Amino acid sequence: MSEQQRHPSDTSSIILPPRLVRNTQSANPDDDLECSLHYLPKPLLREFSHVFNNEHVRFGSNDGNLQLLAIPTNQRAREDLVAVGDHIEAEKDRLLNVFLTFGKCICEQLRSQGYWADYIDPCSGLPMISLNCNKVYSEVDGMECLLNYKAYNAGFCKILTHPKWGSAVYPATIFAYAPVDVAKSLMALFPSAS
Repeated sequence: MSEQQRHPSDTSSIILPPRLVRNTQSANPDDDLECSLHYLPKPLLREFSHVFNNEHVRFGSNDGNLQLLAIPTNQRAREDLVAVGDHIEAEKDRLLNVFLTFGKCICEQLRSQGYWADYIDPCSGLPMISLNCNKVYSEVDGMECLLNYKAYNAGFCKILTHPKWGSAVYPATIFAYAPVDVAKSLMALFPSAS
């Protein structure tokens, strides 16, 4: 089955599997992100519509190749993010800034081509571009659904565990309504990290 014929409700949502990419938008060469590209699977469609209120439908309505896509990112933290302290908060701020730079770049490139894209603020869980949205997106639930990463409960929080990095991981997601080939080409612009 070709990618053009593939439907997002198929069992696997993965278009491009996770790979570590160099964040060419960052001044620090060590600010790598693990990225993948997915069709938005059925379990996330309802969540997506609650969070974004169908903001995407106003973009590219004449293009029959448009797909709802997710670009989950994970960053390896220098600290276990379950811990507490000023150094942990400083690390979270660093990781946040790396993702915001990356997410803004991806979204600007897609939007400049006439497609809808937005990224989630990992601190609030709210969209960064779509202003009339106030439903929170759960990054942990998204990573469980898209990548089958595991999570556990710690008090009132759900903690994501990366298969290689454990809980020293910072998840954040970009969403798009664009042709798969456009998204794949955009992802290919970021070189693999060593």
